[in-house]
Amino acid sequence: MTDFKSLIIAMIAAMAILAGWQYFYEMPRMKEYEKQAIVRKQNLVISASKKTESQPSFVNVNEGLGGYKSRVIIEGDKVSGSISLVGARIDDLTLTKYHKSDYDDSLVRLLNPSKTHDAYFSQFGWVSKSQNIQLPDSDTLWSADKRKIKSGESVKLTWTNNQGIVFQIKLCLDENYMFTIEKTVRNRSGNAIVLQEYSLINRIFEQSEKKFAISHEGPVGVFNGILDEVSYEDLISKHKVDFDDNKQGSWFGVSDKYWLTAIIPDQNQKFNATFQHSKYSGKDRYQVGYLGQETIIPSGSEESKTSYFFAGAKVVSILDSYGKDLNLKLFDRAVDFGWFYFMTKPMFSALKFFYDLVGNFGLSILIVTVIVKAFLFPLANKSYYSMLKMKKLAPEMARIKELYPDDKMKQNQATMELYKKENVSPLSGCLPVLIQIPIFFSLYKVLFITIEMRQAPFYGWIKDLSMPDPTTIFNLFGLIPLQPPSFLMVGAWPIIMAVTMYIQQTMSPEPSDPIQAKVMKFLPLIFLFMFASFPAGLVIYWAWGNILSIIQQYFIKINASRKENIAI
Repeated sequence: MTDFKSLIIAMIAAMAILAGWQYFYEMPRMKEYEKQAIVRKQNLVISASKKTESQPSFVNVNEGLGGYKSRVIIEGDKVSGSISLVGARIDDLTLTKYHKSDYDDSLVRLLNPSKTHDAYFSQFGWVSKSQNIQLPDSDTLWSADKRKIKSGESVKLTWTNNQGIVFQIKLCLDENYMFTIEKTVRNRSGNAIVLQEYSLINRIFEQSEKKFAISHEGPVGVFNGILDEVSYEDLISKHKVDFDDNKQGSWFGVSDKYWLTAIIPDQNQKFNATFQHSKYSGKDRYQVGYLGQETIIPSGSEESKTSYFFAGAKVVSILDSYGKDLNLKLFDRAVDFGWFYFMTKPMFSALKFFYDLVGNFGLSILIVTVIVKAFLFPLANKSYYSMLKMKKLAPEMARIKELYPDDKMKQNQATMELYKKENVSPLSGCLPVLIQIPIFFSLYKVLFITIEMRQAPFYGWIKDLSMPDPTTIFNLFGLIPLQPPSFLMVGAWPIIMAVTMYIQQTMSPEPSDPIQAKVMKFLPLIFLFMFASFPAGLVIYWAWGNILSIIQQYFIKINASRKENIAI
């Protein structure tokens, strides 16, 4: 009986984990998804008359761009936008390969000019302890050697101060999302100067109500080989976080669920980085930046430093490539694979491998499920045989209870001796399920965080494997013009999952413990509503796994009846 209680506790724990995912991650996610859909449909426009006294300086994006005057146009393979010659800022960037959602075909806009409501930009320059050196700042107007760049091309921004010191920033865009930033100073002042170069990312950002502990969003960096993730809340409370004396391979930036801006300082020098928070016109402003080492530049000589600025989608293969080419530490961890990286990254790699073969992530999930089932087959096989033997031992266990009706200790002792004699483990039936929990979680994580899964279709009505099944039985899967509340969105795939789970139960030996048997009978119904709000890809994985288990159990039962003489 004690063993059965342990089994029930283990199952309840597994159910609690799944329920927790639904309550804390999926339900808020669905609410936010619905809210965004309503906003898009209404096409809300905030008029200028609604501006408040606390935000007098904010302008819209078009005003911030200034009609593209004093700007260098960017026409890359995967990004478009412009570079501001005022302040030498990359502050206008759109990702041309990604749309906002299934309901909004507009492209994802990543960076915005200063003084807009959601300003987000990167700036580059120099500082000096010497007060007599005139340095470029955020109001400096630079000159450019061209007005437009494409992927593989570069532009040189130049400014000369009244002391004859020439400052130059050369920006080159590759075929993806990386800008190479070469900062050069030519000293023609007649005196040696001491400078420190810097780069920063500045963002005005107001958090929405949706918060997912499963995915980090906010400042992130790898300093001296150690990953540091600082939440927006922590930065607000601490105001400032410093990371000093960082070595080669370090990087940092600001991470969203699918997008990333990151700075990679010159790899030939140590640097000090700072994450900080402040208020700007009543809004939260976050800044991450670094300061390089002091450099003495004699008169008549020049000094150059090369850094990098990434601004784009967190495509794992692209991050891996940059990490290898630039010798960066853990650059792929910009994708929040989490503590179970050793499982989530291989899970993603397997899904991507089969996707490259079959061209559909849904089919890739089915293939991976077959591999998982094959891997667990010996354990599942042994588990099922053990359950069948447990059923055969039911009369003997009932006899033990009759022999020691009032002595639980002797009951347990006799029961354990029986298990040992017959080579049976009462918990073996639970082991395959428990082992699948981390596999289940790793797939859930991959579906939730990787941009490769974003808006990835399957077949039929599943247009996005990372979102819940959009159909529901309560409007006959769209035949009735009725939109039920979110908690009644029970789609076709969750129903398939629950039905296959029920069939699998009917083929399994019923637990001898009556309480356990009752709990098991309710599991398909509980899982039906629990899985309804999970990503469709996860439900497909579970349903397909059930089907494979049904096939497996059918042949095991036939084999057991022939070889072990166990009644089925």
